[in-house]
Amino acid sequence: MNYRVEKDTLGEINVPEKKLWGAHTQRSLENFRIGPEASMPKEIIESFAIIKKVAARSNHKLGILSTNKKQLIETACDEILAGKLEQHFPLVIWQTGSGTHTNMNCNEVIVNRVKQIVENDFQWENIELHPIDDVNKSQSSNDTFSAAMHIAAYKKLTVSLLPALKELHDTFNKKSEEFSAIVKIGRTHFMDAVPITLGQEFSAYSTQIEKGINALKNTLPDLQELPLGGTAVGTGLNSPAGFDDEIVNEISNETGLPFIKAKNKFALIAGHDAFVQSHSAIKQLAVSLLKIVNDLRVMVSGPRAGISELNIPANEAGSSIMPGKVNPTQIEALSMVCTQVMGNDTTISVANSYGHFQLNVFKPVLIRNFLESATLLADACKSFNKNCLLGITPDTEKIDAHVNNSLMLVTSLTPHIGYDKAAQIAKYAHANKCSLKVAAAELKLVDEKQFDEWVKPGEMTRPNVTVNKNK
Repeated sequence: MNYRVEKDTLGEINVPEKKLWGAHTQRSLENFRIGPEASMPKEIIESFAIIKKVAARSNHKLGILSTNKKQLIETACDEILAGKLEQHFPLVIWQTGSGTHTNMNCNEVIVNRVKQIVENDFQWENIELHPIDDVNKSQSSNDTFSAAMHIAAYKKLTVSLLPALKELHDTFNKKSEEFSAIVKIGRTHFMDAVPITLGQEFSAYSTQIEKGINALKNTLPDLQELPLGGTAVGTGLNSPAGFDDEIVNEISNETGLPFIKAKNKFALIAGHDAFVQSHSAIKQLAVSLLKIVNDLRVMVSGPRAGISELNIPANEAGSSIMPGKVNPTQIEALSMVCTQVMGNDTTISVANSYGHFQLNVFKPVLIRNFLESATLLADACKSFNKNCLLGITPDTEKIDAHVNNSLMLVTSLTPHIGYDKAAQIAKYAHANKCSLKVAAAELKLVDEKQFDEWVKPGEMTRPNVTVNKNK
């Protein structure tokens, strides 16, 4: 490989000739050889490109950056956003906790790309950019990386995760309506309970997801705040007055998203409570989804030796040795994603607690885990919805058999003969392996006519006691 020599305040260093990064990036590459694959998320690089682009625009408006330099920085940033320069962002998340290496990586790539543009176009003759004095003007890694975190997280939630959750919620709603008339046996403590409709069961799932969506939406306002203009510690040192308002307005215009200036820049540089709050809502959704798919996992168990109340699509062969086996693979995939999200939540909580004094120094791992959770959950929800939930059908024959064989139908006799006598019937039926109707008749507690009149599974799925006001 051929190299060129780059210089920084520490001296000279060899950089691969065809790469656009500079000395700071190269030192990071050589000093942090940690892990096989842990690249800085592309969403952060894209967010940095937006920040650098609008920072140049804002500095120009405020009269501290020339028109030519502004235009060249914008051009290079547009190429980053178009995905043309991906190979020039090689750094891993295991670096400085402020994300300075990634900020400098962006500054250097922009400068060296501009150098190429200038060399090939005489209209830009004699224009030279400096990675810090020009591209990083009015900024610090501390406020820009924090802002990039907010931009990346907000976009990921609103563009990816929330739409995927809405699709899943809509499907559960449709299934709830579709299954509204199917009476099945309920289960508590993993044991038979009183009847419920399959629609009612699915309505619970729909509501859990809806509440999770609402919880996640409630966290968005704090993610909309950007600490840009705070520079190193939140004071705004080395930035012009009004830069914070200007750059945040430009970012909102550039992205079409409602970002606002941070109410307190010190807080957003020193800590990332907004991410703890938001990821807590993501974790809530993961917990709810894991409960839901665990229910479905049991209900589809079988097809001969399990509960088998639901049928799932046969997407692929389930076994390398057992022919014809179909496994709940989409359920398993979503389950694993949920456990990953729960683990990520612990990392994010611990990472945010390391905001000593004016700077949190766990930023890269915090945002990496946040984006992973949001991405995985969005993808898994889409996959589960498309390849499993939409194709779920009820096995009404099996459902009816479970209902009719359940001892807990005896509960509907309680208002007529009392709890103790109803329990006597249930115990007798279980011990003698007979139906509740036979048990009630043999015990002479309820005759067949009364039994048929009082024990109606469909009516047991709603309030069914007649109130006698004169009693």
